[in-house]
Amino acid sequence: MSTILVVDDEPDTLYVLDLILTAQGYRVVKARNGYEAMEFALAGPPDLVISDWMMPVMDGTQLYRYFAAIPTLTTVPFVFISAAVPPGELAAGPFLRKPFHPPLLLDLVSRSLSG
Repeated sequence: MSTILVVDDEPDTLYVLDLILTAQGYRVVKARNGYEAMEFALAGPPDLVISDWMMPVMDGTQLYRYFAAIPTLTTVPFVFISAAVPPGELAAGPFLRKPFHPPLLLDLVSRSLSG
């Protein structure tokens, strides 16, 4: 069973992502910002991160950079989600615009986990 770390400051988004992913058999760990996500990831690296782009405390870009700097986390793939269109610097992983279509999310999750 793959573990997916879901990071978003919106409780409703966390809830929906948790429902969608657990229904597909994934183990979901939730964090409200990048700082909480780092605490979870350092305790046990996830197989995938789905992160909001804009969050308080530590945003998705900062979170990705922290993962890239830690040897045990550098290979963890990211899928970014946001209601805003990110700047051109986003090349870290696939991007979904909120509101997202669940089958598209699941396709990105499957492709990200397989390689």
